[in-house]
Amino acid sequence: MQRKSLIDAECPIARGLERVGEWWSILIMRDALHGLRRFDEFSRSLEIAPNMLTRRLNSLVEAGLLERQAYSQRPLRYEYVPTAKGEDFRVVLMAFVAWGNRHFAPEGESVQIVQRATGQPVQTVMVAVVNGQLVPLEECTVQAGPAASASMRERLAGVAD
Repeated sequence: MQRKSLIDAECPIARGLERVGEWWSILIMRDALHGLRRFDEFSRSLEIAPNMLTRRLNSLVEAGLLERQAYSQRPLRYEYVPTAKGEDFRVVLMAFVAWGNRHFAPEGESVQIVQRATGQPVQTVMVAVVNGQLVPLEECTVQAGPAASASMRERLAGVAD
């Protein structure tokens, strides 16, 4: 049975999951954003089957999160570099770290999010677009955007404030 495609879904979460929703893809992006570039580096880090790694790298290139760049002509070999779209995925991974630490690390944090320059711990926050003011996450919600369909507007009309 073929999996349903979410590529044309209206929901931005569904569209994003279509590109990175497979867990190997998320781990490859984690490693790429930490500086891994070559097939053998991803293979060693993830202990993933070569055929699966090839498929996941190809799908991330196709989705525009990674760019394939030749680093050797004989034999032809590529490295995989995050694109601007791939770099934007960093915030998703940081939110995953914070969530995982909060709910699934009873032994304590094995990975912390810190400010690079100071090494001081930071937390994920939302910022008001208009004035740059920090907004606690619990004060945030979603609403229909300007391009929302009638069904999306109806669906989100019932979202609790």
